[in-house]
Amino acid sequence: MNKQSNSHGKHLIGGQWVGGTSTFMSDPARGVARAYSVGTPEHVDQACKAAEDAFWTYGYSTRAERTRFLHTIADEIEQRADVITEVGSAETGLPEARLQGERGRTVNQLRLFGDYIQQEGYLDLKHDHPLPDRKPLPRADLRIMQQPVGPVAVFGSSNFPLAFSTAGGDTAAALAAGCPVIVKGHPSHPGTGEIVAEAIHAAIHKCGVHSGVFSFIHSEQHDVGEALVEHPLVCAVGFTGSLVGGRALFNRCAARPVPIPFYGELGSINPIFLLPTAIDRRGVDIAKAWAGSLTLGVGQFCTNPGVAIVPQGAAGDTFTEATMKALSEIGPQTMLNKGIVAAFCRGRDRVAGVAGVSEVLASACEERSATPHLYEATGDVWLENRSLGEEVFGPLGLVVRSSGPEQSIEIARSLEGQLTATLHMEEEDSELASRLMPILRRKTGRLLANGFPTGVEVTEAMIHGGPYPASTNFGATSVGTLSIRRFLRPVCYQNIPEAILPEDLR
Repeated sequence: MNKQSNSHGKHLIGGQWVGGTSTFMSDPARGVARAYSVGTPEHVDQACKAAEDAFWTYGYSTRAERTRFLHTIADEIEQRADVITEVGSAETGLPEARLQGERGRTVNQLRLFGDYIQQEGYLDLKHDHPLPDRKPLPRADLRIMQQPVGPVAVFGSSNFPLAFSTAGGDTAAALAAGCPVIVKGHPSHPGTGEIVAEAIHAAIHKCGVHSGVFSFIHSEQHDVGEALVEHPLVCAVGFTGSLVGGRALFNRCAARPVPIPFYGELGSINPIFLLPTAIDRRGVDIAKAWAGSLTLGVGQFCTNPGVAIVPQGAAGDTFTEATMKALSEIGPQTMLNKGIVAAFCRGRDRVAGVAGVSEVLASACEERSATPHLYEATGDVWLENRSLGEEVFGPLGLVVRSSGPEQSIEIARSLEGQLTATLHMEEEDSELASRLMPILRRKTGRLLANGFPTGVEVTEAMIHGGPYPASTNFGATSVGTLSIRRFLRPVCYQNIPEAILPEDLR
């Protein structure tokens, strides 16, 4: 049976649906706009206090109890599958098939994390046995394990209304670790967030979990986000969004009387390098595939490969022409909200304003939609203009024409931190690829060969992060089972009697 949901526009705080004194209207791609309560710092305070209360039980719950909770959340989301797809597609303009796939990723992630914590490996259990006869000093009995940090604030993202939002990766990781969660819902899809919050609320009741373990606050204002990251009971933050917004919140986390970690995934151009033999043999095919990846989801992926570094010469010319032809066949596509369209147009105009950049394919921006855009520049122009390395969120591609292997290496060295980098290569390109690899390894979180970075698998071996500005913590990932580690900290127990040790250490 597929449960239905009628929007009530309220916040879920400590197990109660509560309103406020003012509302904001949603701005759906199609259908009727609805009113949603505007969250306040007072709502944040209530949610944080409820989360702290919940931590005293949930933070000390068994792994089996948390597994059951995560699996039940997944089940409750699936029971609301049709209405999630309907509301999510109307709010965001994303195709129904995309929402269905994203829902599958979201529930599979919850179940994966639930299963994963049944294995003790993520706890890093270690035991150094005592050495009472060691000279000149004996060694104590030492045991160590990872333990949850406390309440976590999560910011829903605009471009993934399910997988990176209410019950997405950050929430799933924190709950798996044993941390209560307070979610600031994204105003681009408030109805979708509300339905998923209902699913988590239902799972809380079914599993008998403390009601403060999850709260959801609607907001289109900055004060709620600021209050969340500055609240003294919040111990860590998970964020996916813009560089400007993320950096502002990161600075607030660092400026607190007690600083806390801010795990922000911010921005990346995800460069692809086409090496000489590969572009000679497969240039047209790579161009067509790049155009598809570049416009997937209207370019609204953090792994969107926005820059292609290709050699000068006939093969490079053919690649640019093939890319232009493939992109020109793609009509207007609906973007997530009007603000993103406006930002895309500003980014397009910024790139166009750089001296030496030429326009290959013009784009059109309307109120809620955009068409692809393609530019070209020499390697010299790239190296002289750092602004070309700034992300443009949307279907915009830049072809950088390298004068040869040495300039390709120089371009690689010029890159800021990236989520991904890709080498398109043949066996004959191995020497140049081997020279690029050490550079790109320092610049990125994920390296690919002969593929495209759009599409991030949720697995044990995945890294979705990278050096700044790709993310604010290069040692973490927001995708995959390793993401759970962000919300844990090691605790050492010295000479603690076994009877009072945590169960997993006994």
